[in-house]
Amino acid sequence: MCKKDKLLLIMILSMVMLIIVSAVCYGNSAEPPSILIIAPDAPDELEISIGPDNADIKASMRDKIIERYYVFYSADLRIAKDYNINISTGEDSFEILLEEPLKTYNNIYTLDLENQTLTPGKSLSRSILLVSLRVILTLITEAIVFWLFGFRKKNSWLAFLIINLITQGALNIWLNSSVPLASYLVFSLIFAEFFVFIAEIILFLTLIKEHSRRRTLLYVITANFLSLFAGGYIITVLPV
Repeated sequence: MCKKDKLLLIMILSMVMLIIVSAVCYGNSAEPPSILIIAPDAPDELEISIGPDNADIKASMRDKIIERYYVFYSADLRIAKDYNINISTGEDSFEILLEEPLKTYNNIYTLDLENQTLTPGKSLSRSILLVSLRVILTLITEAIVFWLFGFRKKNSWLAFLIINLITQGALNIWLNSSVPLASYLVFSLIFAEFFVFIAEIILFLTLIKEHSRRRTLLYVITANFLSLFAGGYIITVLPV
């Protein structure tokens, strides 16, 4: 790698490190949720509250197109004093008492309205679907950039596919383990993208020889910043 390439790489890494440090400083500025309930295909009338005797402590709602999140924070739980979850669809209502003890933060449940149950965690089928969707969208985005940078050889595209399936697959599986609220996921995405960026620089420069190292490096920089911004937008719109 020539002196100019080294200087360019150092500048880019410095910019990314600055972003990472900022994210860490402000990552805990908002209180994380104590209980988060995922409600797939939730009807418009769905309301969830907590407390004995149908106490009017309603969950905060986040709409994610194909599902909703209902969130209780620690202040809600201090007022409610128990974990009696009251669920109303307008036409029907029922209660579910959560087993204690719960973690202080980040207790995630999936609501099944048909069976009137709350299952701890995210469903496996949901996780597979959403991880696959995000990986495919990222591959399409970065493939367009790869083509525009003039990569045409079969070996280059095979390396592109393998590298991105590994890095983006690992990234999105890791994101899937996080709390699915956009404000927290954005920080997680920025943090994880730094390591994806480093890994892809090493792998692309090692495995792809079709063009100069400078062109390959510029591709990795462009593709990763584009996927970072695209990924940030996706997690504010689609569920994670």
